[in-house]
Amino acid sequence: MSDRAAARAAKSSLVHQLGAVPGVAGVGLARRDAEYVVKVDLVDAATAAQVPSAVDGVRVVTQVVGTVRAL
Repeated sequence: MSDRAAARAAKSSLVHQLGAVPGVAGVGLARRDAEYVVKVDLVDAATAAQVPSAVDGVRVVTQVVGTVRAL
């Protein structure tokens, strides 16, 4: 089970890994099944193959949200 501090550290590491990957709309934290996970928002499902399922023992989940635009 991952606590918030571990998830924050994993998020920071994953942001560096995915920073140049096109199709990543955002990276954040979320609660799933009573634990913290790193959540990666994607423009399309094709990018999911480049996202690891875990980072430093913290689970990574993906969600296709489409293109994010400023209001």
